[in-house]
Amino acid sequence: MKTYLVTGAAGFIGSNYLKYILNKYKDDDIRVIVVDVLTYAGNLGTIANELKDERVKFEKVDIRDQREIARIFSENEVDFVVNFAAESHVDRSIENPQIFLETNILGTQNLLENAKKAWTIAKDENGYPVYKDGVKYLQVSTDEVYGSLSKDYDTAIDLVIDDDEVKKVVKNRTNLKTYGKKFFTEKTALDPRSPYSASKASADHIVIAYGETYKMPINITRCSNNYGPYHFPEKLIPLMIKNVLEGKKLPVYGKGDNVRDWLYVEDHCKAIDLVVREGREGEIYNVGGHNEMTNIDIVKLTIKTIHDMMEADKDLRSVLKKKVKDAQGDWDISWINNDLITHVTDRLGHDQRYAIDPTKIKDELGWYPETRFADGIVKTIKWNLDNQQWIEEVTSGDYQKYYEKMYGNR
Repeated sequence: MKTYLVTGAAGFIGSNYLKYILNKYKDDDIRVIVVDVLTYAGNLGTIANELKDERVKFEKVDIRDQREIARIFSENEVDFVVNFAAESHVDRSIENPQIFLETNILGTQNLLENAKKAWTIAKDENGYPVYKDGVKYLQVSTDEVYGSLSKDYDTAIDLVIDDDEVKKVVKNRTNLKTYGKKFFTEKTALDPRSPYSASKASADHIVIAYGETYKMPINITRCSNNYGPYHFPEKLIPLMIKNVLEGKKLPVYGKGDNVRDWLYVEDHCKAIDLVVREGREGEIYNVGGHNEMTNIDIVKLTIKTIHDMMEADKDLRSVLKKKVKDAQGDWDISWINNDLITHVTDRLGHDQRYAIDPTKIKDELGWYPETRFADGIVKTIKWNLDNQQWIEEVTSGDYQKYYEKMYGNR
């Protein structure tokens, strides 16, 4: 039996990962300990069904809490630690950097130290710890630790792929584009630009240090921007969907020309578990690939997709909060157009472009993002339309205060 300790599993990526492994290993003997302090973006309703699974145990614990994390390791034979828990919103890190440093750096070190103690069974002739077989610590990180790439083209150009193996993987994907000449690889120097990315880079260094100093079995994954189900509506795509349905303006930072590389969350979860199970110890793997789009194009595509879906299926209009009848007596959707967009003051230090080269994880583990953005955005919007109760539960009064603080005076 393998026991996973998954932190932050009530949040966006963590909850999707929990669902993924429980389904993937439903016929295998696994246990999952969910550790989550349930901050604003963590919601037990997100994993309500999973908590009914007898293989899952929930611990409401802060990863910074030394005593509680030590207790969890002493009470359970943990094989894999998968650390999603993090303060993760760049805007929030600009407002309050300290909590990011405490959670993302000190919390990570606390997990590492307790895992090291729990897994050490002896010392070798050189004094290095000897660990029980089959254990691993995986740090889930971000491409933001690399800083910003240049945007070399105002209009995306065709992406030319030279690697024959990558060509085979992407043969069914068309219209691959890029805005730049360079991509983040695992050898790209870390150059974080925000308090958030600096805290994540620091945490990565701590993980690497435990691997080097104590020979601890570790991996790090660095992902591009995720989207998909259970995404808290402070990030771009779920915020745009929510505002469209409510007939609100869609705030876009600056000109909206910042470029991000988009990754459907289920594809990310598959990559993470491949690294947990098969990744070479001590290695870093970039997870993403070739879904570059500007923020403004993302917003326009989201608007168009919602409009087109509701044009094709009038029943979907029932979730609209803004309800006006058209000449035929149906709920009007003519107002779902680009006039909803409003440009707001740009974020401080807004990185220009992120783009990942996934060659390493493709070569070593056979992973490549399967979901085209055109398909993923439809699935994401449909999920949001079908799960309005979840949206309402997570967007409490605290969320409204945050929204006004972030966008009300811009």
